[in-house]
Amino acid sequence: MSSVAGQGDARAQGAVTAGPFASASRVRPLGDGTFTAELPATWTVRGRPHGGFLLSLLARTAMATHSGGSGAPLIDPLAVSAQFLNPPSAGPVLLRTELRKSGRQATVTAVHLEQRGKSCVEGVVTTGRLPRERAAWSDLPNLSAEPPGNAVEVAALPLASVFKLTATCDIRLDPNGAGFLHGHIGDPLRLRLWVRPRAEPVDALFAIVAGDINMPLTFNLGRFGWTPTVQMTALLRSRPSPGWLRVLVESRAVHGPWFDSDATVIDATGRLICQSRQLALAALA
Repeated sequence: MSSVAGQGDARAQGAVTAGPFASASRVRPLGDGTFTAELPATWTVRGRPHGGFLLSLLARTAMATHSGGSGAPLIDPLAVSAQFLNPPSAGPVLLRTELRKSGRQATVTAVHLEQRGKSCVEGVVTTGRLPRERAAWSDLPNLSAEPPGNAVEVAALPLASVFKLTATCDIRLDPNGAGFLHGHIGDPLRLRLWVRPRAEPVDALFAIVAGDINMPLTFNLGRFGWTPTVQMTALLRSRPSPGWLRVLVESRAVHGPWFDSDATVIDATGRLICQSRQLALAALA
């Protein structure tokens, strides 16, 4: 989920294991608030870096830039919001940061991702401390803690050839409501999934990825082309416990070329971990 001065590197990297996700989203400091990273081909969809992965990379970069002054560092990701300006490609990128606010409860950092001199993603990351206590109130969808027996392993589907994340993420899809799997059109734009990284535990940054782990909801409309994200925001609510992350994704409307996608991510204990919302361009039918 490298350092500005060595110590920051330990904070940002030491809390996570060096599994596929942690290694892929590693950032390296150049000094004066700039970092480099390598966007791997294994975290792409249709050859383009996955939007949730890019959002988690912005968060990891912000976490590596600062502490909260005295006391424990404010390095838990609380909110990440980004505009996707130009789709980057797999390969090296430069991340520029600017501290916008340093407070007792929250720190705000702007993070811009550039590739070959072009601005690709511009984001704002709020960091602080995630609560450890259970929620005083919540209203969450009812999904089983583990995938049902008839859940489809996405890695076994033909779309896995372009959905490269299946090599590093174990993703299961509830076939009920996913009519596109059988050539059926007209199911509601709502999918239920379960996901966990391969060979490493889940953490808050992976939960951001989970909030964008689904194939486009517009598949249920028979629209199977590329659906680029224009804007995405993720809210982190608590640290996940080990096990599957369960995800409900749904859309409120498809208007012309635009559609929205809202995801709720819940951990194995039933705790709300992440909420994400994005605006995307729908593929033509």
